[in-house]
Amino acid sequence: MTLPELQKQALQLPIGDRWKLVQTLLESLQWETRSVVKKGNLSRLRGIAKSTNKLSDEDITTDYVNYLTTSPTKLTKVKYDGSR
Repeated sequence: MTLPELQKQALQLPIGDRWKLVQTLLESLQWETRSVVKKGNLSRLRGIAKSTNKLSDEDITTDYVNYLTTSPTKLTKVKYDGSR
């Protein structure tokens, strides 16, 4: 069936059925659009957490404990200088 044939048949449906058709089509488009957007966003973030610094288990543990025990009001801002 071609698109013009489908459009012609859709216009012959009762109004309630046309609204159901519109809702079904919109939900389908929203679902497909969301999955494309989500995949695009995730691919841009790939590798963002990689580090060239080698940390020991002790360093990681210390940092985590400090993170858990520091209140948000005590946190200081760190300026990123762009170096790697």
